[in-house]
Amino acid sequence: MSRVVVIGGGIAGLATAALLARDGHRVELVEKNAALGGRAGSWERDGFRFDTGPSWYLMPEVFDHFFRLLGTSAAAELDLTLLDPGYRVFVEDGGAPLDIAADLERNVAIFEGVEEGAGERLRTYLASARSTYDLAKERFLYSTFQSMTTLLRADVLRHAGRLVSLLLRPLDSFVARSFSHPTLRQVLGYPAVFLGSSPDRAPSMYHLMSHLDLADGVLYPQGGFTTIIAAIERLARAEGVTIRTDTTVTQIRTEPVTGRRRGRRPRAVVRGVVVRGADGWGQTIDADVVVSAADLHHTETVLLPEALQTYPQRWWDRRDPGPGAVLVELGVEGALPELAHHSLFFATDWQGNFDAIFGDAPHVPDPASIYVCKPSQTDPGVAPAGSENLFVLVPVPADPAIGRGGTDGSGDPDVEKVADAAIAQVAAWAAVPDLAERVVVRRTVGPGDFVVDVNAWSGGALGPAHTLRQSAFLRGRNASARVDGLLYAGSSTIPGIGLPMCLISAELVVKRLRSDTTTTALAEPL
Repeated sequence: MSRVVVIGGGIAGLATAALLARDGHRVELVEKNAALGGRAGSWERDGFRFDTGPSWYLMPEVFDHFFRLLGTSAAAELDLTLLDPGYRVFVEDGGAPLDIAADLERNVAIFEGVEEGAGERLRTYLASARSTYDLAKERFLYSTFQSMTTLLRADVLRHAGRLVSLLLRPLDSFVARSFSHPTLRQVLGYPAVFLGSSPDRAPSMYHLMSHLDLADGVLYPQGGFTTIIAAIERLARAEGVTIRTDTTVTQIRTEPVTGRRRGRRPRAVVRGVVVRGADGWGQTIDADVVVSAADLHHTETVLLPEALQTYPQRWWDRRDPGPGAVLVELGVEGALPELAHHSLFFATDWQGNFDAIFGDAPHVPDPASIYVCKPSQTDPGVAPAGSENLFVLVPVPADPAIGRGGTDGSGDPDVEKVADAAIAQVAAWAAVPDLAERVVVRRTVGPGDFVVDVNAWSGGALGPAHTLRQSAFLRGRNASARVDGLLYAGSSTIPGIGLPMCLISAELVVKRLRSDTTTTALAEPL
């Protein structure tokens, strides 16, 4: 039984704490903010309640597996609703919106209606996506990559040629082999954005994501995504986890390893953390293991001395932080039937959008390809009767200099300019000309807020992009090579970005401490 300190109370930190406590460890979690959730937070005013981060419930089997590890289930902990349509697509040229349905057969018909022959090609495409997804779950997502020999399995070797091709070919060209219509290409390329990347930069391995929304459908937890955080917090406390909010870790304490070092032997061993409470007083918390579910860049470059950094600044200088974002939370009077629960607005200059965000001369794209969530479509509790709740995400470069947001237009000028443009864009493309006049609650969040709120590297909204150099075993590992007993969880490390990936990252911490080098998920319950 080890004494464990978990840094960070987002979904990865809470999930890690819950699993480790169930596995017999004595766990204390510290969170710098007053509320838990990290990026998956919440904000309320005048009867409107906004999820401030993740809003797509995909990979339901990952959530259910996590809850079953703790002796329960997603069905017992959450009230899930299947969205139909899963989402609606608006295009810049004024064409009719395209609804993506909740099941495969209708989507085959929808694709066929847009482009002759595209329906059956979609069926073939999604069959490939499904087989790739199944292989990823079996051999890659639940692997710590401590031993690469675990990947030398018959099923991996049998598909080696195809896997190499999928890794080396970008997603956009893979999609273009089967589909000609620009909107269909955009629908199939958009999952790269969930991964903090772009269709021309993400490996086509990630076409597996299309299986999740076009075949399995999109779910929504009634009460919003903070109900997921609340459920995991409740389970963590039931397992005996001590949780401290308003507690900032200022240093990871270590002790030098004595004796001669050989090879990659750690230079130090973890001894705990130094924290500062809301009252300004500092103290130390002793620990045998420290798990940082905070931003990995912050953990490595701020909480450790340079000599003990596995990923020093020079490593980050060669990496891609993924996109930043301007978030716009709007309380709107009256109904908005023009919008679905999820709506995507795709600009005609698709490639130019991504070049603006990720290219050599980064700037805010105009017009941007944006995402709009209207949870009041499904959940009456997030807005007063007769009103709508809108959450708008505008991808921008990961640049804190764009600024911070605020309420009622009080944010930094560049952030509010992006918000104004997004509101005007939704009004024009969705034919809601009086949208701006109907806004009664407004709050913005900019890249600078991601730095302040969650210590995000370069103000990134999601985490390091899933490019070839930042995927699978090429991504930041989940254990320090310099400090024995220091582990990592969350979107910065393996397996990657998104709530399901963060849940898996928590499980990978358990596997590390168990010296479990298998590639499959742990047996249920833990």
